[in-house]
Amino acid sequence: MGDVRVLSSDTIKAPKSSDQTIHLTPWDLRFLLVSTNKKGLLYRHPVVATQIQRLRHSLSSALSFFQPLAGRLEITEHKDNTVSCSVICNNAGVLFIHAAAENTCVADILEPVYVPQIVDSLFAFIGDKSYEGTSKPLLAVQVTELVDGVFIGCTFNHVVVDGKSVWHFINSWAEISRSCCHHQISKPPTSERWFPNGIQLPIRFPFFLELEKNHSDRLTTSSSNDEKLCLSNRLFHFTKEKIVQLKSKINKEIGNIKISSLQALLTHVWCYVTRFKQFDPQEEVFNRVAIGVRPRLIPPLPEDYFGNALISCMVKMKAEELLEEGGLCKGACEMNKLIASHTDEMLKNHYESWLKKSKLP
Repeated sequence: MGDVRVLSSDTIKAPKSSDQTIHLTPWDLRFLLVSTNKKGLLYRHPVVATQIQRLRHSLSSALSFFQPLAGRLEITEHKDNTVSCSVICNNAGVLFIHAAAENTCVADILEPVYVPQIVDSLFAFIGDKSYEGTSKPLLAVQVTELVDGVFIGCTFNHVVVDGKSVWHFINSWAEISRSCCHHQISKPPTSERWFPNGIQLPIRFPFFLELEKNHSDRLTTSSSNDEKLCLSNRLFHFTKEKIVQLKSKINKEIGNIKISSLQALLTHVWCYVTRFKQFDPQEEVFNRVAIGVRPRLIPPLPEDYFGNALISCMVKMKAEELLEEGGLCKGACEMNKLIASHTDEMLKNHYESWLKKSKLP
């Protein structure tokens, strides 16, 4: 595998700008210090010049419906030592990169047991934090031609979108690209954020960016003299049939609780990681779970709500409980109960608690 060579780079804008200002929720703001959200699409068929141009045109059309992605973050400092953050839909545009990895094949990406190093080069803004969206695009698209295929790497600012919104945009962009008409999509997004009644907007909170930067600089300087530990991302593949078997086994043993496929798989991985790590039997082990809130609020948020609408929580057990006979089922039950506990009342209490503390994670 060789290096990635940039062939062209330009800015794609929507045909028209909305000039809308979108105030952000606690669900959005908690991602300010988090890295960008990356999604990659890999195709086995090479692209031609006309297809690259079609992607540019269809991306511009898609931004007509997803105006926040073409905007920028605005962080405003207030006299009480707090800041507020909004998305300004100013149509500053998204970054579009056309590149080539002339010695890389689709198999070079799919077949290795560990994620190849070249994968990072297939995305823009690797390592950037979301707060940098004040000066950098909130979306970057890199189309990289491979020997026998193409990789489309999309880098999203996590303050603006969660995973569900990411795929809403990608699917809509694909719909426009396939269609002769670029003026309609089947599921237009709802960009207006959800706030409880009586909330003063924009939300103000302490955000000591310089302190965070200095702390990161110290960590970098401190670690530069130490031996570097190189970690690789390991790939695991679970077939649909194996997941169905795992889910059926757990639900058959439990009986009175319905465990989802995702809950079954996450618990299965949790058990094996715990066994591999060889924790002390009495030590508590944790599994972080992301919970979507759209259908859990009353009334529920729109299915096409475009933004962040999720929270994360920890399910915990003692290592010996997870690894004993029946531990898989017990862990799945604990995870299921934790997720089910996030009712409308609990979610709104969590939201209001954040407003009182106004603290980024």
